[in-house]
Amino acid sequence: MPRTPLSHASEFLATLGRGYVRNAPGSLLKAPLSGRYLNPYLRDHPRQRVVEARFGARFACDSRDLIQRYISLYGVWEPHMTRWLQSRLGAGDTFVDVGANIGYFAVLGSRLVGRSGQVVAVEASPAFHDRMLQHVRLNGCGNVRTVNEAVSDSHKKLTFVLASSNNMGANSIVPYDGPAESSFEMAARPLPEILHEDELAAARVIKIDVEGAEGAVIRGLAPVLGRLRPDVEIAVEVTPDRMEQLGDSIDELLATMAEHGFRTYRLPTDYRPENYPRALRAPQPPERWRGPVVGESELVFSRVDAETLA
Repeated sequence: MPRTPLSHASEFLATLGRGYVRNAPGSLLKAPLSGRYLNPYLRDHPRQRVVEARFGARFACDSRDLIQRYISLYGVWEPHMTRWLQSRLGAGDTFVDVGANIGYFAVLGSRLVGRSGQVVAVEASPAFHDRMLQHVRLNGCGNVRTVNEAVSDSHKKLTFVLASSNNMGANSIVPYDGPAESSFEMAARPLPEILHEDELAAARVIKIDVEGAEGAVIRGLAPVLGRLRPDVEIAVEVTPDRMEQLGDSIDELLATMAEHGFRTYRLPTDYRPENYPRALRAPQPPERWRGPVVGESELVFSRVDAETLA
């Protein structure tokens, strides 16, 4: 269908607005512009473009997808997590990313650990794994080992379901009765079997984002928690209600980590587009968490005893 003058004008305004949100100093009108106009417009009027993240890496983004749209719009995905990883990973470290999606954090980690460091990026989805390989090549990340496998507490075959292409990072093994965008099966095994011995021993940060299956991933990791380096920190995005649908418990996960000397911290998680400009201005460090974990939460487990992981 040929474009009308109105559609050309809308595209021009969206491009102008995106440039303002990404690059202009200050925050005037960025929140309403992002939430009310740019986010829904870019979702409903797809763009496929190579964009540059704020840390200098390039990503081929499809704006229909939440993660890719935010990278395109803001130059960052999960600003609090991005900033925390920048404060934790250094030259020579090993970073393990479980549920690596299109490779945003894998590429970030690659730059942070340098040529003497190592990144292991594990992604179950063959489609996402291919996109991650594309981004690894696009950014010349020679220190990244990608693995197209699922992670669990034992050897098994898992079925993943994607409910909507508007959030392709929501591939999950949690039972879903509605209309599915796609599904696939993937063999799974415990993380210690996927990692090489030197990768396991050198891991400075292990990040886990597996859409409800985090209980099984931690159970599979539990036997080697005592063998990890003393300063290892493990970030786990937890969704207690989805865990329960798989027969898991957030309390069991917290108890497992506590038994191995880890204290619980929490990073802010807010995916509303109108709140991203504020998060970019002032990303927050993980704060000590002593209460119940209710709702989706980004937890960081560390043997450090402090009020914040600054």
